[in-house]
Amino acid sequence: MPSTGLLGEVNDGLRQIFFGLNPERIMSAATSNGIGRFALDRGARYAKERQVWGAPIGTHQGLAHPLAESYVHVELARLMTSKAAWMYDNGLDAGEASNMAKFAAADASVEALDRAIQIHGGNGMSTEYGLADAWGFARVLKIAPVSREMVLNYISQHSLGLPRSY
Repeated sequence: MPSTGLLGEVNDGLRQIFFGLNPERIMSAATSNGIGRFALDRGARYAKERQVWGAPIGTHQGLAHPLAESYVHVELARLMTSKAAWMYDNGLDAGEASNMAKFAAADASVEALDRAIQIHGGNGMSTEYGLADAWGFARVLKIAPVSREMVLNYISQHSLGLPRSY
């Protein structure tokens, strides 16, 4: 193949693919962030409204703390997503930030959904609350459009300077 057909550098094709797919990763992260926020809203609302023995179930740290921890994780993912979008919009190399945003947001959304479902007990699996329905889509975003393992390959090689592992 003539060198005029080469995009990027020789033996650096994966980096070029990741660069071209940065907007897709940012969009996936934003979607995951929305799912996480939805789950936290539903979980917190239920924990405030559901009463057992005369007190809202949210007064118990065993229920409140997991939701609070998930809130932290979703907010951190949102910050990384904002950074990635800003970098991309400003013409900067957003590969690392886009991958980190996708990774963090996918994990945070599944965690938030799992915890919100748990707060709801058996109700968490009913279609009326919408949590179980959202879980399948959130779980897909952990593996698509790029798997978390490929994100980790990118970060280990390009961010940490480790040797290529595949």
